[in-house]
Amino acid sequence: MPNLAQTLKQEIARIARKEVREDVTALRKAASTYRSEIAALKRSVKDLQVQLRATQRAFSRGAPAQAQEGSSSRPGRRPTFNAERLKAKRQALGLSQAQMASLLGISALSQWKWESGQVTPRASKLARYFAVMAMGKREATKQLGTP
Repeated sequence: MPNLAQTLKQEIARIARKEVREDVTALRKAASTYRSEIAALKRSVKDLQVQLRATQRAFSRGAPAQAQEGSSSRPGRRPTFNAERLKAKRQALGLSQAQMASLLGISALSQWKWESGQVTPRASKLARYFAVMAMGKREATKQLGTP
């Protein structure tokens, strides 16, 4: 008799493992699906956080105000720095690099680097750059204090 009981016990354990294996396989598939969905959601949240930080930075720097200033001349286009235009404007105004630098509120070395294209101005200096680019010769000489 012990042989029959032992065999019955082994068969019950085998059937139980088979049923459990099917359930575990289904659970593993579900867990894998959930993990991939969670990873996609994390990527989405990260992208949204990056966009939010960029928007907050632009808002704190006053980008909406700059966009309104630039939109009056050319809607849909942002004004950008150009070294060649800076040099051409300085020559059109008949100013030396030192005079143009004082007009922009920077050093003569910075002026030279801006014109040569080695360096681009910081965001804090761009507003003054655009104001100078919009000036005429009379206004520039008036601000410099030279007749």
